[in-house]
Amino acid sequence: MRDILDLDRFPLDRPHTPEWQALVDRCKADLDAEGMFNLDGLMLPDVAARAVDAMSAPFATDAFLHERMHNIYFKPIDGLEEDHPALRQFQTSNRTLCADQITGSPLLRLYEWPEFATFLAATMEMPELHVMEDPLARVNVMSYQEGQALNWHFDRSEFTTTLLLQAPDQGGGFEYRTDLRSEGDPNYDGVARLLNGEDPDAKVITLSPGTLNVFKGKNTAHRVTPVSGNKERVISVFSFYEKPGVQFSDAERIGFYGRAS
Repeated sequence: MRDILDLDRFPLDRPHTPEWQALVDRCKADLDAEGMFNLDGLMLPDVAARAVDAMSAPFATDAFLHERMHNIYFKPIDGLEEDHPALRQFQTSNRTLCADQITGSPLLRLYEWPEFATFLAATMEMPELHVMEDPLARVNVMSYQEGQALNWHFDRSEFTTTLLLQAPDQGGGFEYRTDLRSEGDPNYDGVARLLNGEDPDAKVITLSPGTLNVFKGKNTAHRVTPVSGNKERVISVFSFYEKPGVQFSDAERIGFYGRAS
């Protein structure tokens, strides 16, 4: 994996060594303090750039254009009127490639490398993590062109794992608000303040190509700000689960990718 990853700075290939444990401890501390951690340059920048070049043709001809209007929850919320400010509508737009469209990519090599799941599980304090069996959903790559954005939402899973491949000319910042809600408190008024641009604890970071970003997406509201310029934002999303054999239903695949297989 040294041909695609910087394993000198990030010793993912040496599980349970003092150097590996020090990195895990640092990532856990960042998760506790900020709700996320970043490994800037985990994937070598030239490898990320070549991966983007290799996907340019399928992005142009075969990618699924995902466009929808939605609220931050992607659904109605019982007990809230449709005009409640926490249910404000936004547009999301991007193009998506699925795992079966990036055969041979270094992204799949990283995803299927057992030490990657071992490292992530340790940072998340989970006994183990498993790759998906789903041929479409296991690894996705999203492209955001001029005017496109991933708008405000919460994730379904507790943790979200991404790797930025290409930064845009302008925009495309990762904006987030850590722990905006909890299992016991949906904090609808706080959500409304965030959506109105009135939350002083919201932050925006700009990632560099090759950066692994892991964050607590279930209770952290987040979005990608609109992209501008000729250079699109390209990011990969890795899906891991605590149990093996997970697949999406046909309905979920059609909703996310426009096809069941």
